Amino acid sequence: MAGITGTAAKGETIFYAAGCASCHAAPDAAEDAMLVLAGGRALTSDFGTFYAPNISPDVEHGIGGWTAQDLANAMKRGVSPDGQHLYPAFPYTTYTHASLQDIADLYAFMQTLPADATPSKPHEIGFPFNIRRALGGWKLLFLNDDWVLDEASSAQLERGRYLVEGLGHCAECHTPRNAIGGLDTARWLGGAPNPSGEGSIPNITSGGLSWSESEIAEYLKSGFTPDFDVVGGEMADVVGNIAHLTDEDRAAIAAYVKAVPAVSAN
Repeated sequence: MAGITGTAAKGETIFYAAGCASCHAAPDAAEDAMLVLAGGRALTSDFGTFYAPNISPDVEHGIGGWTAQDLANAMKRGVSPDGQHLYPAFPYTTYTHASLQDIADLYAFMQTLPADATPSKPHEIGFPFNIRRALGGWKLLFLNDDWVLDEASSAQLERGRYLVEGLGHCAECHTPRNAIGGLDTARWLGGAPNPSGEGSIPNITSGGLSWSESEIAEYLKSGFTPDFDVVGGEMADVVGNIAHLTDEDRAAIAAYVKAVPAVSAN
């Protein structure tokens, strides 16, 4: 990160594109309280329950002692400042696409947010998943900077790919996983079981979603579907984040979603 200076104003856009508050704000947070990244939200999985940590600028309980390089190592390599592997409940397998400049900008913005002294909750995971060093082998299999959509034929598609496959980490919910938790890229964005056990996450490829690009972009801005239904559940937080982006960025996301290979709705 040497020689890279972050700008907080630009980092605010990265903050919302990456959905940081959706996981790291307190479970009951709303409106301005969403900027207090005290952690505590539960992320259920087949491997146990993970709790989003405090990533506020608090030095003792948050990440106030981290450098921009520490944040880059966490996002791109899944490694903490003390060298421990981070659990992929933190989506570094997709954040690894983030540019160093965007991470520097994000770091600068996060330094402006309120510090909070709430201790992070310990994860509730059993053996053998509580052995962090085993994650080194998992990363060899699943942590890389390959794009799923190999070719982006326009600047718009390239931007959409960056937002969806990278910062937005959309596949973390919308793509099924294999037995050891890796994303099944052959069914990219093709829908997945809801980790909570209630229902499923929808297929958003053209094999499961018939909306036009303009309809997708409008949904991401207003939360209204083409049938005038209103976004709900966890997707409401996603729309709340993406609504902070530009119309051009939402159009790029929509173009990417329509460009990825269709996954059959079976």
